[in-house]
Amino acid sequence: MFSKIFSWFSKDLAIDLGTANTLIYLKGKGIILTEPSVVAIKEDGRLKRVIAIGEEAKRMIGKTPGSIKAIRPLREGVIADFEVTEAMIRYFIQKVHNRGYLVKPRIMISVPSGTTQVERRAVKESAESAGAREVYLIEEPMAAAIGAGLPVTEPVANMIVDIGGGTTEVAVISLGGIVVSHSIKVAGDKIDESILQYIKRKYNLLIGEATAEQIKIKIGNVKPEEPYETMDIKGRDLVTGVPKTLTINSKEIQEAIKEPIDLIVQAIKQVLEETPPELAADMVEHGIWLSGGGALLKNLDRLIEEETGLTVHLAENPLTCVALGAGKALDEIDKLKKVTVEF
Repeated sequence: MFSKIFSWFSKDLAIDLGTANTLIYLKGKGIILTEPSVVAIKEDGRLKRVIAIGEEAKRMIGKTPGSIKAIRPLREGVIADFEVTEAMIRYFIQKVHNRGYLVKPRIMISVPSGTTQVERRAVKESAESAGAREVYLIEEPMAAAIGAGLPVTEPVANMIVDIGGGTTEVAVISLGGIVVSHSIKVAGDKIDESILQYIKRKYNLLIGEATAEQIKIKIGNVKPEEPYETMDIKGRDLVTGVPKTLTINSKEIQEAIKEPIDLIVQAIKQVLEETPPELAADMVEHGIWLSGGGALLKNLDRLIEEETGLTVHLAENPLTCVALGAGKALDEIDKLKKVTVEF
């Protein structure tokens, strides 16, 4: 009886619970919320009080007094802080349902393919504690492939490379299952960290995470050509301790991000080497598909083409592929239940 009442008030949701951003897909409406996966908490002894979530909390990163911390409750694709993740999921569910409290939606959540059963159970329990009626989990590469419009249930090889904030997922999918996959904890965050460390090492200039991310978005390029793009950046001089501005170019950023990019290419090659020959033959015809925010890095598709000899396609909506795919899997749960994670 109660579950029927809850279903009248609740709308099914799909959540791309990302290290950098959380996207929510509402059945019948598409993606209705995109917010940073950031929570600002005030610590009072052992008590933690949430004071901001999402966009508002992200604006506080690096600018808070000692008693307030702006944190990311997910690190490298897994829950680092169970309590704060639960508060974040509850906040997003209620925001989507206009703060309704008789809300018990069915939820599909994406998880990295390299997570353990313990980590997956933590995600499931977080969603249940936040008010979900039923929770399904789907692996990120599978969700990304569905979101990119690939025929995942057919006996054809579909190769997807999803470069998110915390993890890069590389997978070959056929007949509704993942045949070969590799998940590495090298993605957008590691690229930002490489830029931050390079500028610190070369110029003795300390910049914040937000500045490193802006550099990546504006002039990040894995195969830059002259005239190189430039950007003015501000930070703190580590020698004098005073604020300083300097100009950097895309050639320097190519050098800064070379190591994480090489690791991503290496993961793609490893999956190709492990792919059964019949499916490898399909990939010559269908190529590799890129999704996730990292797929937008300039010329990354060209570099992967050169390294693998295969055609590389960019998904139509790389940033929303996982959320769209998880949403489609939930919409057609009877048909696509076999693509979800079994417990």
